[in-house]
Amino acid sequence: MADGLTGAEFKKQLRAGTPKLGLFLNSHSATVAEQLAHSGYDWLLVDTQHGPMDHQNLSAMLCGIAHGGAASLVRVGGYDDRPGIQQALDLGADGVLVPYINTAEEARQAVSCMRYPTAGTRSVYFPQRSMNQGGLLGYAGAWNANAVVALQVETASCIENIAEIAAVPGVDILFLGQNDLCMSMGLYEKYEFPHMYTSPELGAATQKLMDAARKNDVILGLFLFGTARVGEFLEKGFTFISLGNDLHHVLTQTGAYVKDVEAVSKEKGKAWARRPSGLL
Repeated sequence: MADGLTGAEFKKQLRAGTPKLGLFLNSHSATVAEQLAHSGYDWLLVDTQHGPMDHQNLSAMLCGIAHGGAASLVRVGGYDDRPGIQQALDLGADGVLVPYINTAEEARQAVSCMRYPTAGTRSVYFPQRSMNQGGLLGYAGAWNANAVVALQVETASCIENIAEIAAVPGVDILFLGQNDLCMSMGLYEKYEFPHMYTSPELGAATQKLMDAARKNDVILGLFLFGTARVGEFLEKGFTFISLGNDLHHVLTQTGAYVKDVEAVSKEKGKAWARRPSGLL
């Protein structure tokens, strides 16, 4: 865990209002994961939902993150992805993000997969990397308190049921995915990009999420692309914030370099223009 914190301490700081900023990893690269773990981010999340990771990639990436001192999470396939949750935790992840939660029952199943009996149904096995430091009893005995259990809020159904979902015991973080939520609510069809993100409908849904989280002392999380709205959401009480993903970081920095070179080369009478691309 980052800075030598236990998972319980990590969550306590988040609940107390201390921001923890991080990044999603969608490239299946242990080298990139380790490099970014040394960048100063509090946490890194390996995105197995949308990234091409197998278990060997995931294992190496979690090693790299641990070496760099950041906390590690893994986004799995869903609440019913028991094998994915089991592998992520056995390989040493500090927590799991479960996407596409729609009901309180789905939330309960997700929590159950992540916690040991009798609070849950996670399978016990030894030895595993997760237990290398504390041993079986040291790790398993404290795990239910240290586990970082995050559920993604990204559908209209989730917002409709958010009061019940937030009240499920063991839920630590409700993580807002604005892109998918806007699509689920039909806002991409109603608004011209990017006005769906500042629409009254999304604002009302976000407020409903905030109210449910505060009532149940659940941490508010959020995925953003870049830093433009970080201050706004910090003021709203979101403390667990992603600033995008590794591939987006590559594209934005590449775009900055390309624009600089285009301007300099034109100024020097040696005009250069980048090859056409839909990405930059």
